[in-house]
Amino acid sequence: SAAVSVIGGVACAKIFPEYYREYKKKKQLNELRTQFKDLLESLTSSYSAGQNTVEAFGDAVSDMTSIYGEDADIVKEVQIISTGLQNNINIEELLLDFADRSSLDDVMSFANVFEICNRQGSDLKRIVSDTREIINDKIEVEMEIETMIAGSKNELNIMMIMSVIIVVMLRGLGNTMAGANNVATVFIKVICIGIFALAYVIGQKIIDIKI
Repeated sequence: SAAVSVIGGVACAKIFPEYYREYKKKKQLNELRTQFKDLLESLTSSYSAGQNTVEAFGDAVSDMTSIYGEDADIVKEVQIISTGLQNNINIEELLLDFADRSSLDDVMSFANVFEICNRQGSDLKRIVSDTREIINDKIEVEMEIETMIAGSKNELNIMMIMSVIIVVMLRGLGNTMAGANNVATVFIKVICIGIFALAYVIGQKIIDIKI
């Protein structure tokens, strides 16, 4: 079925790259959030040692580089913030810019809270420490949820693969109604695969639990 193969190939070329981009984006954001948690831990230690904000972010550059390497996203972000502070750019603007580019709710919340507390002269050490603990709790809860739904994810993937395998196995039935590739059977097979694909997408949305 050359026509069906061409149509399927075009559909996959449209769908799979977008799906892969979303997967990579989600993975990168999860890694950045974990790195951001370690950044807050570094800032907490610096504030506990009596350092000011400029010194704290300067030390954070070294800490993040030693943990993740120079090419890590968090290292680049902290370098931007540290350089901006050295050029007398407001810390609130730098943090909000980081939050906008990262698209992480945790970073945005921290930037907003930091802005208010910094202007009112609040205890920055406590604010940073509390934010780190909240992120830690969220990550732990998400890991527990991932463990709980791991079986459901595997079942969903198996269901999708089995639908394709069953259609391929029908070819072994010869020229019967199920194995023949006439207009009617091809149309039915495409509809069935489409239903399974739709069920897979809906299943992914159901198990994608966000906190």
